Amino acid sequence: MDKRDRAHLFKIRLSEAMAVKSATQSGLARDVGVDRSTISQLLTRDTARMPNAQVVAECATALGVSGDWLLGLSDKPERAADLLAASMQVSQAPRALIDEQIFEWHQEAAGYKIRHVPAALPDMLKTRAMLQWEYEPHLGRTAKQAIGASRDRLDWIQQSLSDYEIAMPLYEIESLSTSTGYYRGLPRDVRDEQMQYLTQLHAELYPSLRVFLFDARRLWSAPLTVFGPLVAVLYVGQHYMAFRDRERVRVLTEQFDGLVREAYVSERDWPAHLQALSAFSSGG
Repeated sequence: MDKRDRAHLFKIRLSEAMAVKSATQSGLARDVGVDRSTISQLLTRDTARMPNAQVVAECATALGVSGDWLLGLSDKPERAADLLAASMQVSQAPRALIDEQIFEWHQEAAGYKIRHVPAALPDMLKTRAMLQWEYEPHLGRTAKQAIGASRDRLDWIQQSLSDYEIAMPLYEIESLSTSTGYYRGLPRDVRDEQMQYLTQLHAELYPSLRVFLFDARRLWSAPLTVFGPLVAVLYVGQHYMAFRDRERVRVLTEQFDGLVREAYVSERDWPAHLQALSAFSSGG
């Protein structure tokens, strides 16, 4: 774009921004700290001369737009801070079976592939007994009621139109099968039922549900979920960070796909791996 075209675009965009804000030439002049005649010249003169950077910056601030947009360097009028705020959301992540916001994202992404690196075994893969063992210390007497209330949503996730890819570290399932680490104290009958249920889910839902195991000594990932091309979520303890801008969704999608490419146990080997772990933990 040559100087004359850029100057013409600046005049048009300044006028548009003033109209959106219902700003007058006098009012903008006061906010910017210049004479009214300066604003009038910016709006009416037909030359290739551009205002200095200070005037552009002050006009952008007063009108709530970005200086890059006024200058024709960007097609987005929002300021960088506003774009970032719109593209990233930081919210509390309650210790609950189904977080309402996350369930909304599952619904929004119905039909897209959903990629998930869980912090532990995902709730959608757990038996009722497993859910009760895990949540009862936190929910107390209301655990059964909470599980019943959330079961329909967990079932919806399982049976949705989305394809689910889940990547977990090897040690997660090994700890489950041997009742060690996070799963220390898990009763034998609950553990055995859970391992059988994982095999059953593969038989019923594959290839819509694909589970991969990666070697955490070689690869690592924070817990995250990528809901198709729409939103990517990082889990950081009691909060999650959700991104809707295309670039961050792409980066986190590539992070997940790297785990799948380097998986130690592929989705096809998943049933045999479960069987081997169950046989080992049973001493046979």
